[in-house]
Amino acid sequence: MQIRRELDVLQRLEFRCPMSQSESLSPPVLNVTPLHALHVRLHARMAGFAGWDMPIQYADGLIAEHKWTRQNAGLFDVSHMGQIILEGAGAIAALERLVAADIADLAENRTRYAQFLNNDGGIIDDLMVTRLPAAAGIERLFLVVNAGRKAVDVAHLAQSLQGSGIDMQVLNERALIALQGPRAVEALKDRLPGIEAMAFMSFMTIGAALITRSGYTGEDGYEISLPASQIDAFANDLLDDERVKLAGLGARDSLRLEAGLCLYGHDIDESTSPVEAGLAWSIGKRRRIGGGFAGAERIQRELRDGPARKRIGLLLEGRQPAREGAQITTTDGEIVGVVTSGSFAPSLERCIAMGYVALPHAGDDTQLHIIVRGKALPARIVPMPFVPHNYIR
Repeated sequence: MQIRRELDVLQRLEFRCPMSQSESLSPPVLNVTPLHALHVRLHARMAGFAGWDMPIQYADGLIAEHKWTRQNAGLFDVSHMGQIILEGAGAIAALERLVAADIADLAENRTRYAQFLNNDGGIIDDLMVTRLPAAAGIERLFLVVNAGRKAVDVAHLAQSLQGSGIDMQVLNERALIALQGPRAVEALKDRLPGIEAMAFMSFMTIGAALITRSGYTGEDGYEISLPASQIDAFANDLLDDERVKLAGLGARDSLRLEAGLCLYGHDIDESTSPVEAGLAWSIGKRRRIGGGFAGAERIQRELRDGPARKRIGLLLEGRQPAREGAQITTTDGEIVGVVTSGSFAPSLERCIAMGYVALPHAGDDTQLHIIVRGKALPARIVPMPFVPHNYIR
């Protein structure tokens, strides 16, 4: 019962948009996705998230949606995310000044994870970058960015690209859905023939659909961008398939946490470097050596000497979850870090958390405590992901 009470608190509280004092007197005006009417018709529990009215869960509940996605195919509305196309001579070099990922080495029709970095090496946002086929020799890139950082990212790109001749198109008239889970390919291949042959982190276009074999659940699956006018019919057709059920942001969050993936604004932010966040794998070898991107000095130093702190995974004893902001201490009571994400893990039926601790305390199997409501909860550092990734290989 304790777990279910905690989950209910999570569902009711953690997805509210922060409001200023003046805004708290009246509800904020929220954006809606092209699938909003579908969510309301199916009695989704809706809540504000990053300025959007989004489905947190449906009638079956968060845990059922989570487990369905692990075993079948969960359909997520992620139309709140930002979609951007960069086009023009030098677009790749221009983006490489803003991210540490190797974009020049990215083949056409392939996707790569990256982070926009500030001059101090902190993460402005994390994003997916796809290299589209060149048109008449002109470089083209497709970016998917976080909803809560879309305005920041667009302004950052506009300033950085000013006078470059590179065109930036913000695709506000397109929707985005994610079909995730081991049966996603079965459900999708008859509707979008050829997607079954796609490799992990690859891209293809079918009609008006822009498709990547990717996602943020740790499962195999696809993200599909379509014109807003087409998404309702496409989603309803998918939902006629017995393998597919809708899943909300609650299940998406619990799935990404089990997969050991960062949530912007919680596990990473403008003070966090990719190295301390455990994202150094996303920094290309050429970029590590040559630099040439924002924040390179700090990142190269941390790659060489190690960061002061490190993101770690924690497996808790007992049934009480730890939440963001909880202090992490040694077993002797010394404060050494803080929790950034934490919840009950439906796949493990255990409580898990991610956070940052000082590097000397970041080794696997280190015994620590997490302070929750004044009580020290025993926890142990474990490798991530907590649940193995099931990406197609």
